[in-house]
Amino acid sequence: MKWSSAISEEVDLVTAVRAASAELRDTLRPDEPSLILAFVSEHHRGGYRDVPSLVGCEFGTSLVIGCSARSVIGAGREVEEGPAVSLTAGVLPGVSLHPFHLDLDRLPDDDAPEKVWRACVGVPYVPAPQFLLLCDPFSFEGERLVRGLDRAYPLSQKVGGVASGGQAPGDNALFVGTQVHRSGSVGVALAGNVQLDTIIAQGCRPIGAPMFVTRCRDNVLLELDGRPPLEVLQELYATLGPEDRKLCRGSLFLGLEMKAARDAYAQGDFLIRNLLGSDPQTGALRIGALLREAQVVQFHLRDARTSAEDLERRLADYEVQLPPGTARGAVLFSCLGRGGQLYGRPNHDSDALRRHLGDIALGGFFCNGEIGPVEGQTFLHGYTSAFGIFRSGSYSM
Repeated sequence: MKWSSAISEEVDLVTAVRAASAELRDTLRPDEPSLILAFVSEHHRGGYRDVPSLVGCEFGTSLVIGCSARSVIGAGREVEEGPAVSLTAGVLPGVSLHPFHLDLDRLPDDDAPEKVWRACVGVPYVPAPQFLLLCDPFSFEGERLVRGLDRAYPLSQKVGGVASGGQAPGDNALFVGTQVHRSGSVGVALAGNVQLDTIIAQGCRPIGAPMFVTRCRDNVLLELDGRPPLEVLQELYATLGPEDRKLCRGSLFLGLEMKAARDAYAQGDFLIRNLLGSDPQTGALRIGALLREAQVVQFHLRDARTSAEDLERRLADYEVQLPPGTARGAVLFSCLGRGGQLYGRPNHDSDALRRHLGDIALGGFFCNGEIGPVEGQTFLHGYTSAFGIFRSGSYSM
């Protein structure tokens, strides 16, 4: 197995693809890549339809999968808010690739049998495939997809992101094979001589205490431990120091439990969701997720220090377990809220990965939502960096 990643900031799409492709060939020759991950910034939106054919002219036998993005990552560099094309290529002997495109109306019901979900994506169950997933934010339910894939392929890892750069339905592009789709989801399942490890770093810290949702309606939180949530939040605010009070004005979130019936909750045990608004008369809060009664939730804050420490800890834990020299390539799906605007400098998360794993090929993009597993269950995250790390070998849990 061999991986390489390249990025070009040329403003002309054709020139950018050719430049990145030339760099890949120099690294990979004489081998031809099996898979190419292509992420293209919104500055090239006028040429989205040409991306598969342009890459195909350079690597005719490779499977292309990718999407549009506001900012892209390639060769371990994060190019934010500027024109860029990122190509990350894998030479994958002994690996079979199963690409697919799904529209929302093709998805089975949540309670459909596993075999119905497998038939929908058209991917064999054995050997356990590993999934890369890309979704459009305006036309697809990523959470519904990953729930179904978890049921149908419980031994498989799933990692990916939600396309960015578009402002309205039809603005984003999803690439798979020779096709360009403006809606739905695309993905590829890798099976055989490949292992996919995942690292999920949310980077938020809890404040206050965990509480139960005692009354809610859809995404409206009406009571926390029997009290109006706005009242609970105001009391919590009064206990915070000056810095945390400042963060509350722009970086306050609600964490939803990922696994019920815990004896205790700590940082990383919650899905981070936006607070969308409040009703001063009732004390209700509107949340960017559906709620259920008896669910455990906790308020969270996000800052650069917490995010950096969380990522560093998770990478260090992974490095200790990883056999030296076995990581071949990686892909990073990072939230639009991270990067330079959070850390004050570029390449923070990419530099952290390479500091722990060495100078491995790393590509990806900044997402509208990140897909990855926590404790055996796959979620659609926010404000997260989700890494997928490729190694040789049959996958085993």
